Order: sequence, then C-alpha cells, then structure tokens
Amino acid sequence: MNQLDFQEEVTQFADVILPIPVPRLFTYRVPREFAGQIQIGARVIVQFGKTKIVTALVARVHTQPPKQYQAKYILEVLDETPLVTRWQLELFSWISEYYMCHIGEVMNVALPSGLKISSQSKVQYNPDFEHPDLLTAREKEIVEEIKAKQSLTYDELARFADVKNVYHLIKSLIGKRAIIVFEEVREKYSPKVVRKIRLTSFYADPENLKALIGQLEKSPKQLDILLEYLRYVPALRDPEKNTEGTPKSTFSRNDELSDSSLETLLKKGIFESFDVVVSRFAEDTGTIATMPTLSEPQQRAVQEVTQAFQEKDTVLLHGVTGAGKTEVYIHLIEQALESGSQVLYLLPEIALTTQIVIRLKKIFGERVGIYHSKFSDNERVEVWKGVLSGRFQFVIGVRSAIFLPFDSLGLIIVDEEHEASYKQYDPAPRYHARDSALVIARMQGAKVLLGSATPSIESFYHAQQGRYGLVQLKERFGNAALPAIELIDIRQARKNREMKGDFSGELLRQLEQNLEKKEQTILFQNRRGYSPYLTCDDCSWISKCDNCDVSLTYHQRDGELRCHYCGHKEHLPRTCPACGSTKIRTQGFGTEKLEEDLQLHFPAARIQRMDLDTTRSKTAFQQMITDFEQGETDMLVGTQMVSKGLDFDKVSLVAIFDADRMINFPDFRSTERSFQLLTQVSGRAGRRKERAGRVLIQTNNTQHPILAKIIHNDYEGFYAEEIEERQAYGYPPFTRIIRLTTRHLEQQTAQAAAQKLATLLLQKVGTDRVKGPESPLVERIRNQFLFDVLLKFERNLNLKAIKEFVKETIEEVVTTKEFKGISIVIDVDPV
Repeated sequence: MNQLDFQEEVTQFADVILPIPVPRLFTYRVPREFAGQIQIGARVIVQFGKTKIVTALVARVHTQPPKQYQAKYILEVLDETPLVTRWQLELFSWISEYYMCHIGEVMNVALPSGLKISSQSKVQYNPDFEHPDLLTAREKEIVEEIKAKQSLTYDELARFADVKNVYHLIKSLIGKRAIIVFEEVREKYSPKVVRKIRLTSFYADPENLKALIGQLEKSPKQLDILLEYLRYVPALRDPEKNTEGTPKSTFSRNDELSDSSLETLLKKGIFESFDVVVSRFAEDTGTIATMPTLSEPQQRAVQEVTQAFQEKDTVLLHGVTGAGKTEVYIHLIEQALESGSQVLYLLPEIALTTQIVIRLKKIFGERVGIYHSKFSDNERVEVWKGVLSGRFQFVIGVRSAIFLPFDSLGLIIVDEEHEASYKQYDPAPRYHARDSALVIARMQGAKVLLGSATPSIESFYHAQQGRYGLVQLKERFGNAALPAIELIDIRQARKNREMKGDFSGELLRQLEQNLEKKEQTILFQNRRGYSPYLTCDDCSWISKCDNCDVSLTYHQRDGELRCHYCGHKEHLPRTCPACGSTKIRTQGFGTEKLEEDLQLHFPAARIQRMDLDTTRSKTAFQQMITDFEQGETDMLVGTQMVSKGLDFDKVSLVAIFDADRMINFPDFRSTERSFQLLTQVSGRAGRRKERAGRVLIQTNNTQHPILAKIIHNDYEGFYAEEIEERQAYGYPPFTRIIRLTTRHLEQQTAQAAAQKLATLLLQKVGTDRVKGPESPLVERIRNQFLFDVLLKFERNLNLKAIKEFVKETIEEVVTTKEFKGISIVIDVDPV
C-alpha cells in the first residue's frame, strides 16, 4: 500500500453542534463515502441517543476519536458547500459564551426551521413476524394494511384504525413483534415550483403553428386555449419566446376556457408541461425611485457620519423624531453597496419593516431581502440562501437577521437602537441584537450606525466617553416644528366631573376638532385587550390565571379571558366564581375598550386598532398602514407598535393614556423607558411643515419631572439626571448585570434554591455584588414559582472568570439532591 492509499484510509471525525441544550460538541465518525468531502459549516444528519434524529452543524473535522464514548457514524451529509459561514460559527460561539448558554441553543434559534430536518415516526411490517395467531381480528386488518402500503405514519394509522390514541395500538403490535417503528427523515425546505405550459418543439415552428390554427377551427374550445396562449407568448412573431412558456394558472384565470380542452392538447402532444423553480418574492416591476434629495442638515449628517467612521467603528446618530434619519441611512447604504459590501438594516419591530421596505425596495430594487418571523419557513430559507449566493446584498430584518450568513458586511444600521425588543427573552440564547451586531461588525471589519431620537443611556454614555462617534440632527425635516405637548390633569377632571369614561372633556373636544378638520389621530395605550381584569363588586374577586400569578385580561371581541404570559384562556363567567353574584364588572381599559368607546363617542369616525391581537396575519400590518396612509382611517388606536418610526403626513394629534403606569413601574429603567416611549409616540404628530402637531398626555401627576423633560424635548437634561442616578446606585452603564432566576413547581424549593445560590455567590464575590433572592413582579408563570438573584459587577472586572464561577455555582445547586427538578435561567444584561 503506497502513502496515498494510506492517507485515503485515515478515519475522519467531525465535531458537530447539536440543536439541543448540551454543554459541548459531540464527535461523530465520517463514513468513508463522505471522507474528504465533508466541510465545516455543512449540515449533517446524526443520531443522538437511542432514537433521536437531528440536524447538526459541522464545527470541526479531524482524525482524533473521542476518548469517553464510541463515536457513531454520521447518517447523511446534507450540503456539498457550507450553509453556515465561519463568521456565523464564531458568532454562535461568542453568543454562547457571553450570554452563558449552550451553543446548540444558539444554533436552534439562528437556523430557520426550514433548514432543520424533521423526523416523522412511521411503522412498517416486521418481516420476521412468526405468530399471527397472537393478533386480534382488528390487529390482523391493520397489519395487512401496513403490509399493503409498505409503511404508515402514526396519523395515517390512526385514521385507518379509527382511534384517537394510536400509541396504545402501536405498543401492542410492537409487543407482539408484528411491526417495526422507524424514523423517516426529510428536509423541510422545498423550493417554490410553478407548472408551466409551452408548445412542443414541432408546433413552435411558425409554419406548423399556422397550420395547427387552421386545423383547430373545427374544435373551437381547443382553439381558444391556443389563442389564449399566443396572447401571452408571441410564438408566431418570436419562436424563441416559446421556450419560456406561460404558467398553467394563466388558463384557469379565464372562466370561459375549458380545462378539459387544455388536457386534450397536452395529450395530443401540441402542448407540454414543465416545472420551473421560482422565487417566493414577487419581482418588483414598479418604477425604481431616485435617491432622496437631502436637506442641508441631512447632508451635513451624512458627511459627519462618514468622517466619524474613519476614526470610530461605531457612530450614534441622535436625531429628533421626524428629522429624516431614514434618508441619511439610504445615502450611507448606497455608499456601502457601491463599494461591494453587504448591508444589514435592523429594525426592532415587524410593524416598522412594512412602511420602510416599500420605500427601500423602490430605491434598491431586487438587491433587498426582508427577514422576519411573519415570513414562512420557506421564505426565510430563500433569504438565507439568497444572502449566501449574493442575490441579496442588502437585508432589512428584525433581531434574528443578525444570524444570516453574511461574509462581507460593510455597514450595519441599528435603527431605534434603544428598543427593548432587540433583546430575546425566551428561549435561550437571551441575546441582544444591537450588542451582537457590534461583535459581528468587529469580526468582519464593518461599521455600525446606531440611530435613535431617544438613545439608550448606555449608547449615549459610550458616545460621551468617546467610544462611539456622535452625530446629531436637532431639527425636523422640511422645517416642520416639533409637536406642542399638553398635559391633562385627569385627577382634577374627575373632581370637576369632566371625565366621560377614560376620556377627559378636553381630549374629546380635541378629537372632535381633528375629525372636523379631516386630520388623523393616533391614540396610544400600552395595554391590549378590553380590560386588564374582571372584578366582583360584592366579594372583590379578581379574575386570575390558574397557572400564573397575574390577572386574566378580558378580550371582549372573542368573549374570553386570556393570560398574556402562558396563553391560558377561559370563557367569560356569567356569575362570580367565588360568591355567585352577578355584579361582575371590568376594571381598567386596554386598546380594545378604547376602540369601542371611540366608536360610541364618534359613530361616523373610521377607527382601526393596531396591537398584537389585530396584526397576527402576515398582511395585517401592511393593510392597516396602507389604509392610514391613504386617509381611509381617521383614528388609529394602538400599543407601542404605533410609536416606532411610522411616518404619516396627516397625523396632527396624538393622545396618550395611562402614562403614570409606565413612569411608576418598579424598575431602574422605568424613567428611561417612559421618556423614550412617550417621546417616540409624540413624534408621530405634525411631521410636515404645513400641519402643526399636538400631543395630549392624560396624567394624575402633571408635576412629575420626567413629563417636563418630555414637553421640552430635553434629552440631554434627562440624560444628565439619569446618568448621575445610575452612577450613584451602581447601575449600567457603570456595572454589568446578570439575573439568575430559579424556577420550580414548589415555592419553597424555588426560594431555597435561590437562597443557596445567593449564599454561595456571596462567599466568593462579596455582598455588594449580590442582591436577593427576591420575588419578581410576576411570582409564578406556567405553574412555576420564580425567585431572582441579581449580580452587579464593575465593568473593569474579568467578566469571563466571573461567568465561569457563576456557571460552576449554578451546576452545584442544580445537582444537589434537595433541589431536584429546579431550573435556573441566566439572563446576561437584562433590559
């Protein structure tokens, strides 16, 4: 055997990332037929445990067998070329380490489910079955059906056997050795295929085609089909066009054409059908718009950002609401694309993508890909593959878009960078897309532009300290004035009996005037549903969730009570469940009740509601925004969806309800969130010079200092006070926070585990850095009791070493016998 032969026989092994929460990579043996072909970043199918079939990612290829276990063989290699780039694998690793989770959890969130293999359990006849006498008459029928069909899925077997619970039947047949259960593995993604029709090559010839038209005069229905085809494909004039054909659906759109006549022409060999793989994203045949003309302040901002990028990798663009930050972004995107780089434009909400995508598509055409959760699995896979192939140079997306396979990023824009929705809450990884974008940019040598009218305290602090560049746009586009903000004292209005339900008399007058002027209004209430809870006047019963320590929200349209934490639903009770009284009433109000009350006050007004309940479908956002833009809606009621980046010409009035609840929320970020949210929603008003904007805030405390800052649009003054308080009490950006939450079905166990955790941590890191344990605002979710331990560390400490100790401490607690069944959730940099 020569040296080359010897090298070919060397056994290869692959370390793979499994999409499950295990703390390390697992090593699998590479079958001989894949040796030398398997690549880092490719997907493979492997067996994990006795029965589990999963899609894994190759992270490393080597020749060292594992020492602790016998390596199983890789079952299948799915990709000839890597589906995940080396940059992505580096990002997975960083997120896993920084956010203290397993790399498989990162992979699970990063890959669209259409790229993950699903395994479907099936049953087949056991060829070694020797005792048919053991079977009942019904079981014999079922086994014969399985033999006849070769295999059946569990669902197919249940339908044939006409049973709801098929598992008992399967268990019986397995016990008698009559059947074998196996996993059929299939890839979820499937390309979109269009069936097309064209003339066969003989009839594509103009002379033969003319003769055919004459022959079909005796069959008028078949002739109609042929003439319809020639309407779309001018084969007589240009025979080459026939190759492309036309979709079969062309004929079904015309009710006068006969389906059977088309089938006859196919059978005769006059037409032939063929399949074509097409994009799921419709080609934009509209007019390509020109680049927007910049005002002088916008031009200056583009120049300043470009100059700042020469010295800083990250720049904060602080522009008042309506300053025209989007136009600045567009010019910077064009610069990056012209240099051959990729661009990622992150937005915090799907609602924002709707309006902006239409605009950017008109400018950048088919180079733009869109990526968010309202897209189907197949659509997201198509964008993923489009980025890999270079079809999409520029992607607009929400937080999950950071995981796309970019390899030459030049610019990342994080719009509304202050938004909490950039943070993933559940499941792990609990990453922050803005902070992860900074890491991706560092890896690929890209620049990051953070944009906001109300920057996060952390980002503005970094800009003030010189870590980020800072560019400011302090005036609105087109010399439009910032809206005038007025406070309505509803405590005084109640004393004067001027309140009509949840509306002050002044607000109702302003709403009526706006309707008379045919101008539009946005009403903001950051609580969806009809009412936060039901209560009984006789015994003070409150509707509460059985699984969570929260009240059930009443949704009137569906006539049910819902938990917004676990999804539990109940029918509306006719009498009080506690005392039987019929005196049940709603307490408080949400967007659904506001919508109903508005309709009562203004029956002729056209009112729409934008919240999670009304925008579940993929096209709901688009339709609402289109209706509002075209003036078909007079009043838009909504949650914080209406506060972010939406730009409407005719909005001259914004009304804000329940501001006190936001301001007084028990959290160190509540003041910051209130300033941001109230300023942002106020900024939807008066965005054009010819239409002055007004904002009415209903509050019980008109003297609250944060409201004065909002009225005067004084971000710097707000920041100066807030940063001083953060420093005094040791909160970010002066410290880093890790929140550890124990969860258990038993309250005492959850509390004891949290206490043990805190005690162990105190011994090592000191009392000033460990707070708790304490109950969170919602003490029980999904029947599990929660207790928080908060860790605060100075920024100059070795965070990596601290995290290692924290992980070891957590492991010590969860492996203690008395805390069996406890789970501990780690949230690094909670928001």
